[in-house]
Amino acid sequence: MAFTGHVDTFARDNLPPKQSWPEFLFDLPELRYPEQLNACVELLDNSIARFGNRIAIITPTETLTYSQLFERVNRLANVLVQDLGLVPGNRVLLRSANNGMMLAASLAIIKAGGVVVATMPMLRAREVSYILQKAHVTIGLCDAKLSEEMEIAKAATSQPQKLLYWGESTGSLEKLMSKPGYEKFEACKTAADDVCLFGFTSGTTGQPKGTMQFHRDLLSVCHTYGRRVLAATADDRFIGSPPLAFAFGLGGLGLFPLHVGASTILLERTPPEELLAAIEKYAATICFTAPTAYRAMLEHVGKYNLSSLRKCVSAGEGLPKGTWEAWYKATGIKILDGIGSTELLHIFIGSPEAEIVPGSTGKPVPGYQACVVDENGKALPPNTPGRLAVRGPTGCRYLADERQAVYVQNGWNITGDTYICDEQGNFWYQARSDDMIVSAGYNIAGPEVEAVLLSHPAIAECGVVGAPCPERGQIVKAYVVLRPGFNGDAVMTKTLQNFVKSEIAPFKYPRAIEFLAALPKTEGGKLQRGKLRDMAKVAAA
Repeated sequence: MAFTGHVDTFARDNLPPKQSWPEFLFDLPELRYPEQLNACVELLDNSIARFGNRIAIITPTETLTYSQLFERVNRLANVLVQDLGLVPGNRVLLRSANNGMMLAASLAIIKAGGVVVATMPMLRAREVSYILQKAHVTIGLCDAKLSEEMEIAKAATSQPQKLLYWGESTGSLEKLMSKPGYEKFEACKTAADDVCLFGFTSGTTGQPKGTMQFHRDLLSVCHTYGRRVLAATADDRFIGSPPLAFAFGLGGLGLFPLHVGASTILLERTPPEELLAAIEKYAATICFTAPTAYRAMLEHVGKYNLSSLRKCVSAGEGLPKGTWEAWYKATGIKILDGIGSTELLHIFIGSPEAEIVPGSTGKPVPGYQACVVDENGKALPPNTPGRLAVRGPTGCRYLADERQAVYVQNGWNITGDTYICDEQGNFWYQARSDDMIVSAGYNIAGPEVEAVLLSHPAIAECGVVGAPCPERGQIVKAYVVLRPGFNGDAVMTKTLQNFVKSEIAPFKYPRAIEFLAALPKTEGGKLQRGKLRDMAKVAAA
């Protein structure tokens, strides 16, 4: 870290101590980056000669070529520097759903040497206020549709000092962007290890943690998962549901298509039927979404022409084998399952299509290493459940957070997932470590019970957690959403319990079942098991 382009050194000053970082691996030749590097230049500027006239962004309201995106990014960067006074290292809050301005603004902040602090639209003022204060945000760019919560957060924190909206009637941001001469901008000469992104976790285990990503990290995930597993081309059209403010969405709908000169289709709404309709309308070829979304889309796939689709990627939670098989039967597409984390930016275990073992997450992405360890960090033998440990070119660096010592141990990133690794080196997801249910001395993986329940024809969705029990410590409790035509009564409860007993070891059956109209989920479609655990605690009390 001898060279830096940052003038505002807040990000560097708040990196965790070097000795608490994970070990980084740069074995692949493409991961050996020069000392000076700007991720926007690599992802966009250097592509104009080859891809300038190709389509970069498609939305329901606009289509941008790479050249048009390049100019928009330059205009936004000039507004940041000339009108808002950004200096390299300043943090810039972004508030928006997935659209062309959101992606362009992210690139502009990076090009100008700033640090992107993106937030998902579903966050409320209280949550935004925490991020504003934690990241010491100085500038904000926000979609006018989200102004109400943004203004409340700003009033509560006096941050950011400078805030502009786009899409409002006065056109404040757009008016500044239209200034003569703003179509050109010289990129900031940042270092490969200058921070360019703060990604905040969902906060399911307490206050959200701010993860710190370098310019090189954005390229590393492109050179590892993007190139070695996904293997997209310039002719691909990416689509999906995860927000760009979410690491899964940033990679799948931003970094990966830009890296190969492909197109990304950005939608502000992506319920199952609308996502399917958009795949047909825009002839999408690669889809990124969560397992629950694939399962929900199964009911509607027959209504749409999905012939353009050639690859589907799943992450965010465990992909049940039954969902994988049903999707393959319905579409002929083998879902590329994977596990990633905000801390490591994107997927680090996931096999290419030719190497998929249904039900398995796959093998480590080239450039990464993974193993299963016990509580002391000792590697466990094959087929023994334990903690997943990973290292590679990306890794955890929390923003001024003592929880760094929990996530990084002995140079490895300890992800909080329980896994089994078989003799062939395939990794099999068991549960989030806090989703392991200990009942009367038995260890029961909630997702395993979920997978069985989901194979019953009456069930549309379900979530399984441990509920407090004075006699057993915990019991298995299932929260179930039934398909139309089925009743959530005592008869159905008994039917489902007997079904689970017939499919897996009887001690794993749900001793309690509660029927719901809908399950709590994140904006990215991920099941919020923490909320189910809270509900179970309240019910038990």
